[in-house]
Amino acid sequence: MTLPVLNAGGELPPGVHLSSLKEVETRFGAGSTIRTLVFERLTRIFAVAKRSGHLARFIIYGSFVTDKPEPNDVDVFMVFDDDFDASQVDPEVRLLLDHATADAHFGASVFWLRRPAAFGGEQATIEFWQTKRDGGLRGIVEIGD
Repeated sequence: MTLPVLNAGGELPPGVHLSSLKEVETRFGAGSTIRTLVFERLTRIFAVAKRSGHLARFIIYGSFVTDKPEPNDVDVFMVFDDDFDASQVDPEVRLLLDHATADAHFGASVFWLRRPAAFGGEQATIEFWQTKRDGGLRGIVEIGD
């Protein structure tokens, strides 16, 4: 699970790159106080999502997984199992499931869905997050822990 080298634009090459949380820390969670802080947020989000017992896939995208010296936040997309019931989770998990609340509470841009809601299929939905605002593609990271 080795992440590829960043391209000339400071981004991962297009693709969904499987990684461990430890490797993400090594590659993107160090080097500045901001990066360390943002990685701590990411670690907390991952732990809270896993605590739901229904996390199927955890994707990281955006400036955190680039060479930007000081990313403002971390962008996350999560897929939960078919039987995930958001009304039956503990309060901290519930905070993670509301985009605006997650931004305020966790300092992250968080999107999620249950597997059956993946329009065009789960893999196509995940690959969508490679698309940048200008329409180009960038690499994204899926945590395999």
